[in-house]
Amino acid sequence: MISFILPAVVFGLLVADFYLIFVVAPEEAVQGLVQKIFYFHVSSAFAMYAGFLLSGLFALLFLIRRRTSHFCHCIAGATVGFVFCTMVLVSGPIWAYPIWGTWWTWDPRLTTTLILWLIFFSAILVHRFFEDDPRGRVFTAVVVLFGVLDIPIVFLAVKLWRGIHPSVLGEEKNMPTEMKLALIATNLTVLALFSLLYSIRLRMQSLEEKIAHPFSTGGHS
Repeated sequence: MISFILPAVVFGLLVADFYLIFVVAPEEAVQGLVQKIFYFHVSSAFAMYAGFLLSGLFALLFLIRRRTSHFCHCIAGATVGFVFCTMVLVSGPIWAYPIWGTWWTWDPRLTTTLILWLIFFSAILVHRFFEDDPRGRVFTAVVVLFGVLDIPIVFLAVKLWRGIHPSVLGEEKNMPTEMKLALIATNLTVLALFSLLYSIRLRMQSLEEKIAHPFSTGGHS
């Protein structure tokens, strides 16, 4: 029942979001229609942070307790966070090109986000490469924790190095009410989508562990 309700909720929220973004929220005076991608770009960034931070938390717990369930959560967070990080890196240039006149600049936030993407991509590759080797879990968890160290750098990059990337949180107070409403609604939708993808990936990883280790009790690896 739950597996049917959550996708339906996500779909309904997406329909409401598109209405708020393209009908209710006004066009930005300078950037025009292309600014509309901002709502999904920012929401994807928050989901990226959530996935990677959850992955880091469970990576730490796994290294301390060596529980399979913790490693499953670690992989789920890393994978879903990676998906949303990819969405950030794809939507950003689409938004930037009409504004900056180029698809990519080595802006501090863009560069540190790309580094974050590469680190978690490496974590996923390590997990797959050492899939049948118990040491692979430890290696994966260590790479994940290394990636988590980059998150505050990404978050503070605009203030630390004065890049051209806008500081979104500082701009919210200057938004019209309709834009704020659309942004809040989109954040809720992406959070629901994140929850859906996370639960699916967690279930998949748990099944993979049961198949690979059929006689394991699910506790210590």
